[in-house]
Amino acid sequence: MFLDQIEHFPEITDTEAARIGLERWQEQPGLLSDQPLADRTRFIAEHRNGGRLLQGLFANSPYLTRLMIRDIEFAASLLEEGPDATEARLKADADALDPAALSTAELMTALRVLKRHYSLTTAIADITRVWPLERVTGALSELADIAIATAWRHALHVQTGTGKFPAAGGDDILDGSGVICLGMGKLGARELNYSSDIDLIVFYDNEIPLYQDVDELQKHFVTMTRLVVRMLDERTSDGYVFRTDLRLRPDASAMPLAVSTAAAEIYYESQGQNWERAALIKARPIGSDKQAAEEFLTRIRPFIWRKHLDFAAIEDIHSIKRQIAAHKGGTKIKVEGHNVKLGRGGIREIEFFVQTQQLIWGGRDARLRGMKTSEGMEALVQLDRVKPDVAKAMMDAYRFLRTVEHRLQMVDDAQTHSLPETTEGLAQIAGFLGIADADRFRRELIHQLSTVAHHYGHLFEESAPLSSGNEIEGSLVFTGVENDPETLKTLADMGFRDPDSVATRIRAWHHGRYRATRSERSRQILTEIAPALLSSFGQAPEPDEAFRRFDRFLEGLPAGVQLFSLFQANPPLLAMLADIMGMAPSLARQLGQHPSLFEGVLTHDPSDRLGDRASLTSELERDLKRATFYEDVLDISRRWINDQRFLVGIQVMQGRVPASRAAICLSDIVDAGISVLLPRVEAEFAKQHGRIPDCPLPALAVIAYGKLGARELSAGSDLDLVFLYDAPFDAESDGERPLPASTYFNRLGQRLLAALTAQTAEGGLFEVDMRLRPNGNKGTMVPNYEGFEKYHREDAWTWERMAMSRARVIAASPPLADKLNSLFKEVLCAPRDSDGLLREVAVMRERIAKEHAATSHWQIKHWRGGLVDLEFLAQYLLLKHCREHPDLITGNTADVFDRLAEKGLMDTELADRLSATTRLWRAIQWVLRLTVEEKFDPETAPEALKTRLAKIARVETFEDLDRIIEKRGADVREAFISLIGAPAAALLGSDPEAQE
Repeated sequence: MFLDQIEHFPEITDTEAARIGLERWQEQPGLLSDQPLADRTRFIAEHRNGGRLLQGLFANSPYLTRLMIRDIEFAASLLEEGPDATEARLKADADALDPAALSTAELMTALRVLKRHYSLTTAIADITRVWPLERVTGALSELADIAIATAWRHALHVQTGTGKFPAAGGDDILDGSGVICLGMGKLGARELNYSSDIDLIVFYDNEIPLYQDVDELQKHFVTMTRLVVRMLDERTSDGYVFRTDLRLRPDASAMPLAVSTAAAEIYYESQGQNWERAALIKARPIGSDKQAAEEFLTRIRPFIWRKHLDFAAIEDIHSIKRQIAAHKGGTKIKVEGHNVKLGRGGIREIEFFVQTQQLIWGGRDARLRGMKTSEGMEALVQLDRVKPDVAKAMMDAYRFLRTVEHRLQMVDDAQTHSLPETTEGLAQIAGFLGIADADRFRRELIHQLSTVAHHYGHLFEESAPLSSGNEIEGSLVFTGVENDPETLKTLADMGFRDPDSVATRIRAWHHGRYRATRSERSRQILTEIAPALLSSFGQAPEPDEAFRRFDRFLEGLPAGVQLFSLFQANPPLLAMLADIMGMAPSLARQLGQHPSLFEGVLTHDPSDRLGDRASLTSELERDLKRATFYEDVLDISRRWINDQRFLVGIQVMQGRVPASRAAICLSDIVDAGISVLLPRVEAEFAKQHGRIPDCPLPALAVIAYGKLGARELSAGSDLDLVFLYDAPFDAESDGERPLPASTYFNRLGQRLLAALTAQTAEGGLFEVDMRLRPNGNKGTMVPNYEGFEKYHREDAWTWERMAMSRARVIAASPPLADKLNSLFKEVLCAPRDSDGLLREVAVMRERIAKEHAATSHWQIKHWRGGLVDLEFLAQYLLLKHCREHPDLITGNTADVFDRLAEKGLMDTELADRLSATTRLWRAIQWVLRLTVEEKFDPETAPEALKTRLAKIARVETFEDLDRIIEKRGADVREAFISLIGAPAAALLGSDPEAQE
């Protein structure tokens, strides 16, 4: 009798659970009214070994208790006959199942009963140590083989029964079916753990002649795959058979559940990753068409086993090793809560110790191609790649840790690998292992984990850790199909709020789903830089948002090797990228929409001095020499201008240049772009319509107003432009399709506007506002000079005079530019009624204040005391005094205050305050537009942004800056009231709106 042979028992760690379990064991036969069974169970309970074993099981495992009571007759037979005889009987029962004769429901019930019986049999054999580990895992794997093959035979019978799917007609329905079901991982190696799920990949041979005339072949195989998974995975009142995972198939998120062999071969040849090669080492056909499976595995063998690894492949394997070893020296070995599979010194390290060396050397020596961990380790010893004592120590640890893993899972059939968090819980697991002294178990566990960690770490000593220089502690593993718990913890420690999403996206990169990550070389480099990349994003104000923006950027990249190599060689660029993604959403959005913008970083050192208009114009002219067609001109211009604007944004964000200098440079970029584009637009237009005779080139003039006119552009500013021409009204062009002058120039203006605003493959350039032309939107798009002059001399409103104070000619023929500059000066310096000017300026400011009410002083433009007040002050005082002092005329607001002080027209101290405040407001506006696009809330703003803003103002803290803004704003409001508000109120009465 088996009970007489038992020598090893679990400790009785919970006497109450043991007592209750024993009572239920003795009561159950009575509930079944089965006296012979009652006699057998009583005998077992009273047996010197039987009672001790039962109590040990009931004390430690609620799951095994349920199995013993539910299937008590089977349990009694098992304890009487022993696991060997019971397993033989179970195999006979399995062979007797007829997948064709039974319904799906009947077969599902039979398989679940078989699973319960196998689970109980292997548990008793394991706990009593009558089977070694290899026999236990082999039996569990045998059960999986039986269940999978049975389910596939049934699914094929069901599908052929529809009449839409041909039957092969052999003795075994699997033969000739084309079904290839590969057991992966522990199942493939026949190493299943006690509560393991099973990893399967389903392929089908779409070239079998039988299927040549079958439409929707994929649909049929997907349907069968779903049925197989349901039969194994679905929980019913009888339990389940195996949790089933199909995610190891090629590109699981994009590929169907069943993949054709043709598609699989293309994938493995073009996009297959080294971690997939590692997984396929253990691939074994189960429930398959043997011939089709063998032929398929033969065809993909060159992918798995490379005879000549190139440098990139070897480096990628080392990268995978270093990813998993990144926590070497970081995470400490512990006992309570330690993950015996994934934690330091755990089972995964032993498996990877073997697998990585198999990947590197197995292509040249077939002896290294064994599926089992023990086989691979033995082969490494035979080939002198691992010392015998190291191999023995690693395999001893493997068997010990796998046994611990089984006990953890036997407690409640949970797919867990982590030890209890409490000392009491740890003592119970020790007792379940038959170790009465919990401290002895602790010492043994630490010894085994430390042994593995030591030898595993030694294997990786030749490779620098991926976390080098980034002070990352913890695991960073992004291989396989599920997120590594230790990696999620590391990401959380780095500052990511949603580490699961981050890890999932990185694993998607490795699937080659983006163009930038399709090549093996790009994935290898990305693997290398991932820790540094994540470290940089972890230091961003919003790490998750920074990562998401980078993911969008990566998705748009046409290729990755060049950029990833640049990051690898220049780590500071990663910090720059993290700054962009973390703090500059406008720049990040530009990068996401047009990743080619980052090419500017490859060809321009961001620390270089910003160019002036002349150098910028020369550079763009040089680039345009490559243009063959007009479309090339537009694309090259867009690319160049966007690159330049992007680089200016980086300089401001990194604090390399002040906002005032950046505004001038951005204006110079626009000037250069328009001045270079204009003659080319005119030349293209002239191909159809010719030129206007005697009209100097460029025939069209472009006048800048607003911020561009004042050379005060900031990020996101639109362009206030006016186009005009100077030609006789009755002139006509001399082309094949001649046009009268008015029509000619209006169409030419539309062409130029399209060149500046229309979207192409390289994106758009600017938002252009042309409402400052005479009569605004009601007027002609391109007026002639005479009409423009007459309007501004006779009909223009005060606000248009104010706008003209910032007007600047940026493109025109020299004669027309001279005429316009003279006109601007004459109009601005014309005699005007001072009181009328004052009233109109005051009324306009009040109207704008009502239309754009600001709720916070961080709305730096429209807040009373903000930029609009400063601009109104400067423009009012310029118009008031420029007749006597023409050299006051400048579009730059801060410069106006400086010039007023120089002329003695404003108190020097006040002028200095207003000038300095204008420059501070501009600087703040620049940074806010780059970062939060002016929607700034101090309560939710990242601390890094607050620090950056304080730095701009040269103060210690953000709170200091907040107080400065209040104080400076009050000064501006006081100056506005003193110079405009109060005098205007005196003229208008108490209500400035009353005189409108």
